[in-house]
Amino acid sequence: MRVKAFALIVLAAASVAALNALPAISDAVDVKIDEWMTPSKPAYPHDPAVAPDGSIWYTAQRASTIGRFDPATEQFKEFALPTPNSGPHGLQPDASGNIWYTGNAAGLIGVVDVKTGKVTEYKMPNPKAKDPHTIAFLRDGRIFFTVQAGNFIGTLDPRVPGGAIKLIEAPTSNSRPYGVRLDSRGVPYFDEFNANKIGSMDPKTMVIREYALPSKDARPRRIAIGKDDTIWYGDYARGFVGHLDPKTGRVEEFRSPGGAESMPYAIDVTADGAVWYVETGDEQKNVLVRFNPETKKFLTWPVPGGGGTVRNMDIDKSGNLWLAESGVGKIARVKIVAGRSTAQ
Repeated sequence: MRVKAFALIVLAAASVAALNALPAISDAVDVKIDEWMTPSKPAYPHDPAVAPDGSIWYTAQRASTIGRFDPATEQFKEFALPTPNSGPHGLQPDASGNIWYTGNAAGLIGVVDVKTGKVTEYKMPNPKAKDPHTIAFLRDGRIFFTVQAGNFIGTLDPRVPGGAIKLIEAPTSNSRPYGVRLDSRGVPYFDEFNANKIGSMDPKTMVIREYALPSKDARPRRIAIGKDDTIWYGDYARGFVGHLDPKTGRVEEFRSPGGAESMPYAIDVTADGAVWYVETGDEQKNVLVRFNPETKKFLTWPVPGGGGTVRNMDIDKSGNLWLAESGVGKIARVKIVAGRSTAQ
């Protein structure tokens, strides 16, 4: 009897060990991609953003318009911006659902009141800060933003008349601060697209810290942050997806399936820890890529409409990816489903 009981204990322990050995991130996934043509003329959605009510907003860059898409009704509504040719680029909703955006071609940050359609603009105080790029909300309500060619990072306080804009020049000359994400502590990280560096800013002191990547030729274009607060980035120049641990400075690199000319661009991390990004090396045949950090396995799917360069993505509350397909004028929803994969 004792031998039988012991055998059962051993079997149970072996079963637990086997379960623990299984990867937490499954590779048995597939996707369903739906696309919608945006109505702006010319249609050129640059960045997407998910609002608190589940609607999808986008910057119609070449039409100087901000657009809203309701996934439930599949209806669009667009808001014309007051400054012609302002080149709206990055955007984010605030807690009330109003949409803040960067006027990349006009040296401004604006906000659309979604109830009235009124647009308020905040001009950069320094003419060198001519191209605000990407934005994110800090925990205290301020907006953190990058200025690419101007080589600044900055903050704007919506609670203060005029925005109380503060600009800090990036330590590395002509580094072109680009994509932005916040970690779980509310610390903003940004990549320097014209350097082999990723930076962070202390929200209280605005002191910048830079993290050098191993290759001098690395050019991180967009970044994403995992649930462990490590940084994932697409190396646009070399065709890698990279992984930086800010605590140790350790960097891992993985060759993207499309190779050296794949140009990884839009990137994000889903709740399970999988890294999703888009290869844009072939403008007519963008490729959606999933990388599993545990198994180191890549899965790929063609973007149905070609993509025309997918520049950014966002994730909704259901875990769907939303893409802006700039060159073909579309936005897309990627539903991630369990099961046998049709990945290439």
